[in-house]
Amino acid sequence: MAAHQNTDNVTAQSKQVVLDYMNALTNGDDFAALREFFTPETTWTLAGDLPVSGTWTGPDEILDEFVPTVVARLVPESLELEFKSVLAEGDRVLAEWRTHGMSRSGRPYDQHCLAIFTIREGKIAAVREHFDTLHAHNVLFS
Repeated sequence: MAAHQNTDNVTAQSKQVVLDYMNALTNGDDFAALREFFTPETTWTLAGDLPVSGTWTGPDEILDEFVPTVVARLVPESLELEFKSVLAEGDRVLAEWRTHGMSRSGRPYDQHCLAIFTIREGKIAAVREHFDTLHAHNVLFS
């Protein structure tokens, strides 16, 4: 019984970290607050063959290189994140959201995203993000 309760606690804590991260993300562009969610070794891996695909390591690469490269291709005031659901088991959390916006070239961007977060000691240790890379390529990178 104790092992089950421990797993439930880890699951609840992991889920809360991701929910808190999502709330911080949608409450503005305070990257200083977002940095607090990552370890110095956090990896963020984006699947596919986009110019931003691959693995980004640490909050500096993630927040100063990866995120701005994508956001720069959108009209900033058009960007909206709509979080759909969060599922958790142990230290892994699956988050689903939609990103809406207008590309700088005037095309609508409507992306469905899934990411698997791994949480260690109350911090995001790793993220594996998946979305429609063809849509992203056609709207943002072509």
